[in-house]
Amino acid sequence: MSRHNSNDDHYRSDPPEGRSWRYKIRKRLLVAAIVFGLWAVGIQARLVYLQVFQHAELVAHADRQQNRSITSHPKRGEILDRNSRVLAYSVDANTIYAVPTEIDNPEETALKLCNALDECSSKLRDVIETRLRKPRLFEYVQRQVSQSAARRVEALELVGVGFLKENRRYYPNKNLAAHLLGYVGIDNQGLSGIEFTYDSEISGRPGKTLIQIDARRLAFSRIERPPTAGATIELTIDKYLQHIAERELLLAVQEQGADSGTVIVFEPNTGEVLALANQPSFNPNTFTESSELARRNRAVQDAYEPGSTFKIVTASAALEERMVVREELFDVSAGAIKVGGSLATDMHTYDVLSFEDVIVKSSNVGAIKVGLRLGSERLSRYVRRFGFGQTLSRDFHGESSGIVGNPADLDERGLASLAMGYQVAVTPLQMVTAASAVANGGELLEPKIVRAVVRDGIRVETPRRVIRRVISEETASELTSIMEHVVNRGTARGAQISGYTVAGKTGTTEKLIDGQYSDIDHYASFVGFVPSQEPVLSILVIIDTPRGGQYTGGAVAAPIFKRIAEASLRHLAVPPTVNPISPMLVLQSTKPRESTVLISSQDVDYDGGLMPDLRGMSARKAINTLGPFGLSLSLKGSGFVVSQKPDPGIAISQVVEASLSLERKPVMIKDTN
Repeated sequence: MSRHNSNDDHYRSDPPEGRSWRYKIRKRLLVAAIVFGLWAVGIQARLVYLQVFQHAELVAHADRQQNRSITSHPKRGEILDRNSRVLAYSVDANTIYAVPTEIDNPEETALKLCNALDECSSKLRDVIETRLRKPRLFEYVQRQVSQSAARRVEALELVGVGFLKENRRYYPNKNLAAHLLGYVGIDNQGLSGIEFTYDSEISGRPGKTLIQIDARRLAFSRIERPPTAGATIELTIDKYLQHIAERELLLAVQEQGADSGTVIVFEPNTGEVLALANQPSFNPNTFTESSELARRNRAVQDAYEPGSTFKIVTASAALEERMVVREELFDVSAGAIKVGGSLATDMHTYDVLSFEDVIVKSSNVGAIKVGLRLGSERLSRYVRRFGFGQTLSRDFHGESSGIVGNPADLDERGLASLAMGYQVAVTPLQMVTAASAVANGGELLEPKIVRAVVRDGIRVETPRRVIRRVISEETASELTSIMEHVVNRGTARGAQISGYTVAGKTGTTEKLIDGQYSDIDHYASFVGFVPSQEPVLSILVIIDTPRGGQYTGGAVAAPIFKRIAEASLRHLAVPPTVNPISPMLVLQSTKPRESTVLISSQDVDYDGGLMPDLRGMSARKAINTLGPFGLSLSLKGSGFVVSQKPDPGIAISQVVEASLSLERKPVMIKDTN
């Protein structure tokens, strides 16, 4: 009993100081437990916040750190001429990119890259270095570099530098048809010409390339969605006719010391543009090195005062409205006429001219008298009817409508000017289209440059579109006859072509400079069609400010028309229409089904002619096709041509004798051009 008491006494005897450490430990454990609990709750709350409330934002941030999607431009469709010859196509090109965050020494890396590129100035090196210093995961170093430059950069094995495959537009014929084709920017978008107008068809559907950064911070790329190639555009252009037009125009501009020039070759029955040339020109492969003036398509964007070529409209209106007859006489002996206080003169003094000779001699006095008889409302109606003052084609982006005044504002002076082709501004495309309306019997056709669009093997042709009938067939026929006399005995004798009838009209216009008509600077022009009765070609030639001593349309532009037309007729194998010589079949040997055709020709000029493709033609058609070239032709077999020697496209000037093999059943010939 006493032991028990003694123990109790022992515990009771512990002083307060002895129990203080237990109290401290319990207190500390409690504080630690509370802190740990709060810490755990905070972590859990933070995790909930990050994983629930900020989940989408953080995933997107991580994706931006590790992935970068780049749009992969598709390969643009090819552009072909009417004979499937390639005018524009796309080639693979390497684009160098960098991941700046992975580059330790931007200055050294920029120097190495610059030394490996084809052309790198100190300015470009500074630009590259600036890009490499940016805290970004992707930067272009240089786009669409050459294969040799890509190999040199690849050999450097630089960390953070990689390659992408892109497409670069290439024009194999350089300047040929540059204003028609246009050009493409660095991002594969069409910026001018057909490349711009039909960009949605040519460009295709873009793809997607993913640039990824792995755990070792190394960049690599993979294709997520491949791009889809664009459609092929088949133009109405004939590559060889385009070459002829550009060659002759360039020579003329150089010989005349002219400021510029334009030529359009037109198919008057379909509205197809066979060739369109401007000088000065440019190379679309390096379009940034050319001036804006050189890249301007003057044929559709620039308007000029047409002068006497516009008398086609005045004459059409007068004949169609029966305001004159062809034989009616006009007294122009004064050589001048005063209208509304202004004096208009003729270049030459005549006596009395028939209406036909008013056009043939290009009398301004006579044209004004006819215009005054028509009146402003009636003449203006035909100006609009022929397509002036409006855009004509959907294929030419940026086409100018020209300038045509309001009939209500035309006073007597303005009417007189309009009748002879002044105080009206027209584009070359409008002028050749109007002349073609006379050539085809009176229908104004919509000019077209795109013949067909080919996508996924399906070829969709562009139809022939008639805008309106402007004059009757009778009026067109009578005016054609008058225009033939312009070439035969009038102001356009320089446009005569041996073996063919030509119809046309010259124009000589004083240029308006600073509000005054110049006595020195002129537009010399000629528009015509050949053969005149069944026309195959309409051709317009305009020379801006000739300085070769002559300045009239008859002296400057008509001879250019002749050279272009002669070469074009040979290329198209159009037989002569004046005293054509029939081919003669002569038996060559006793072997069955073999003969020789001796095809004679009168003064055939071979320069520029190419051997046509005769495969699939009948023997008679093949003989007629080769008729203008003056060749000796041997035939083996009968029926349809299955093979020929020499091959199509060989220069006629190198050919003396040709041979054809024929079979009874026609065969399908695959075009290898």
